[in-house]
Amino acid sequence: MPQHKHKANRWFIAVRGSYLPAAWQGWLLYIPYTAYLIGILVFVTLQNESLPLAVLTLIPNWVSAIIIMTWIAKRAS
Repeated sequence: MPQHKHKANRWFIAVRGSYLPAAWQGWLLYIPYTAYLIGILVFVTLQNESLPLAVLTLIPNWVSAIIIMTWIAKRAS
């Protein structure tokens, strides 16, 4: 029989195909995650003068971060 997690143990809640933090543990992961997304955007825009190179640098970083965060949030919700 599958074990269901109690709502108190959930770090994230599912909202419209995404996840939002619901506990301090979720926020502890979510704040650095959003800082990374913003930081890589700033870094790429300041370092690259060509738009195609900036996009080719930004997209893999964002996609990998989103996949990892979604996986963590799905398992902790």
